[in-house]
Amino acid sequence: MVPESFVEEVQAVLGAQGIVQEPAERERFLVDFWKQNRGESDLILRPALSEEVAAVVRAAGRHDVPLVPQSGNTGLVCGGIPDRSGRQVVVSLERMTRIREVDPAGDYLTVEAGCVLEDIQNEAEAIDRLFPLSLGAQGSCRIGGNISTNAGGVNVLRYGMTRQLVMGLEVVLPDGRIWDGLRALKKDNTGYDLKQLFIGAEGTLGIVTAAVLRLFPRPRETQTLWLAIERPAVAVELLNLFQTHFGELITSFELLTGFGVEAACTHLPGVRAPIESRSDWHLLIEIEWSLASGLAAQVERVVEEIFERGLALDGTIAQSGEQRNMMWRIREGQSEATRHMGYIIRSDVSVRVSDLPRLIERAERHFAGRAPGVTLIPFGHVGDGNLHFNFIAPEDPAEVARLKPLVLGDLADLIFSMGGSFSAEHGIGRSKRNELLARKSDVEVDLMRRLKAVLDPDGILNPGAVLEAE
Repeated sequence: MVPESFVEEVQAVLGAQGIVQEPAERERFLVDFWKQNRGESDLILRPALSEEVAAVVRAAGRHDVPLVPQSGNTGLVCGGIPDRSGRQVVVSLERMTRIREVDPAGDYLTVEAGCVLEDIQNEAEAIDRLFPLSLGAQGSCRIGGNISTNAGGVNVLRYGMTRQLVMGLEVVLPDGRIWDGLRALKKDNTGYDLKQLFIGAEGTLGIVTAAVLRLFPRPRETQTLWLAIERPAVAVELLNLFQTHFGELITSFELLTGFGVEAACTHLPGVRAPIESRSDWHLLIEIEWSLASGLAAQVERVVEEIFERGLALDGTIAQSGEQRNMMWRIREGQSEATRHMGYIIRSDVSVRVSDLPRLIERAERHFAGRAPGVTLIPFGHVGDGNLHFNFIAPEDPAEVARLKPLVLGDLADLIFSMGGSFSAEHGIGRSKRNELLARKSDVEVDLMRRLKAVLDPDGILNPGAVLEAE
């Protein structure tokens, strides 16, 4: 369904390495990370230079070919895979992996959009700096996708979302022009901050091809704690206590269910529980600073206070890198550990931090009556009010088709009744588009449509993602 004239034109630009047409080779670009959703496309394009991306976009405009930008294809809302029409062409940035500039004095890196997040972290570490964006898929996700979805992760409490980590961008616009906004300036007050238009836009307003990323001093001492607690309300109380004592030194404050922890320790190879006692709720807390020593004593004093006040049932402080990694493996392996139990329906929501206990209580009570065959596993970022509610549903396709819209719709109703968001860090993609159109105000949707119409009047870039296709 892709015009042959378009194929010939882009083939002349990209060469044999830049085009994938064989069905078996196309497959990995068409299926989402958890293999729950599949799109269709007869053609995958793999440009290696920004100028090649621009040439592809110009050709797409001439031939009326819709393009779907894709980075690591680890997204959870179907924003990086094509629809089922067969008309859309995937533009993968996986060959654009150059580190263009490294500047320790200026605390920045300039990287291309296809760089794997973990490689960027390692590049920063090599110059004794930290790039703090960290998430479970960091070994395979790519920075272009992180930027285009405004990725969050486990360090948002201290360092902010991806939006706060980007100093400048290079973007191919829908008309094929290249906007060079790769400015490594900490102060630049010259009009509209254009880069913010493209961060979180999921490739609908332009294709991010390179970025200037902020770096930070590398922590010299890290203290990682595991605490068993009685109920989620204690997590909020402890967050307040830790913020009083440690302030901006807290990087992560994660809540897990006892069910999820036991699943991880049972089903993930080599994983052991950090503590022997069982509990309904657990906290994983990480505190870091740039001094060489002294933090451990401070943390130990606060932990003593916690147990004296009866706020924790049990707990431990990681004594080695191996023990710390084990704790994080349990946290990051929640979905992996439970996927054998049924079909996993994933969500990504946020409310005010103080509302988290009430949200969990209301959700558990609601779904016990509304979807009794479903197991609910809430976990995630207490520090910034963002929880992931995983629902384990029966594998039966008919039941999945019935339950998925029911539980996600009910959860969205609950979230909106509490003034929250139905997408805290995963984006909108195609999966949550209708939810956005139904839940956002008329003014917000109108402004979004106007932006899309001005920048991409022909609807070339990622049609059907975020907003409906024109």
